Amino acid sequence: MNITKNEGVLDRMSRVILAELFFLGGFFWVGGVFHFVLYFLAFVMLGTAITGFCGLYKVLGFSTKELVRKDLEKSKILLGIFIFILSFIALVGSYTSNFFTKKFFLEDYATVNQFYKQALYATGQNDIAGVDKNYPALVSSYKVFLSKYKNYRPYVVSQDTQFEGDLVAISSIITNTKERITAGDLTEAHLELEKVRPLFQGILKRNGFSMLAISLVDFHDSMEKIILAADEKNSALVLDVYTEVSVKLAVVEGEVNDNEIQSIRQKLEELVTLAHENKKDALSGKAAELKSSFVKVYLKRG
Repeated sequence: MNITKNEGVLDRMSRVILAELFFLGGFFWVGGVFHFVLYFLAFVMLGTAITGFCGLYKVLGFSTKELVRKDLEKSKILLGIFIFILSFIALVGSYTSNFFTKKFFLEDYATVNQFYKQALYATGQNDIAGVDKNYPALVSSYKVFLSKYKNYRPYVVSQDTQFEGDLVAISSIITNTKERITAGDLTEAHLELEKVRPLFQGILKRNGFSMLAISLVDFHDSMEKIILAADEKNSALVLDVYTEVSVKLAVVEGEVNDNEIQSIRQKLEELVTLAHENKKDALSGKAAELKSSFVKVYLKRG
């Protein structure tokens, strides 16, 4: 079959780049039907780039073949730039996609785990008010977590054959706990919720998550509160938030307490000292130093 090409060289190169972006999106960022949609689009873009023919262009009576100077079609400089862009997207796109999808997974886990720990503690203390506050929050947050990750696998957990089964098991345990709570048997509810812990820990250990990485994510959420207060030059709010931030940092220190972690603690304490002295104009700068110390650690170990 004789196909008349209707795509210029820049058009074809752009389609290859789009195919690469669609593939990275399908591989790292989406699940379910969207996963296959992006792969299909990648296949279409690559296929039309290779053949130099676009069916839609033919229907519309359009062509990009004559839009590029003839000398550009064989330009080695253009080819070099094209290869560089492809390589850059492949390397940087893969690294950043893996980094951020892992980061977002940890943040989602940290949200669920926060409510889980509070609900677990409340049942252990026979604290009815605490259970009434935290158990519904656990149910709600885990529902969102399950809905997202039952059909979507970030690369970091993509090879975990037990992942989906563990998610379903955790959901069942959380649901079963309600019966104990309704019956007023918080001791049994506590024992039931305890079953969640080894399942979550199993997911984290199988997929190479360190407890340090988890505690860093947990600390980050609280750190942002004190940084926001500092940026607003609100000394009183900095002092109010400090206890929460310090407790979260203490968990990090319990995992590792080397010079880099100590630097975070130092910047935090210096920020609080400035707040005690009500040196409002210096708060934002010190908060930036705190964040810089944290980012340095998180990029290396998170």
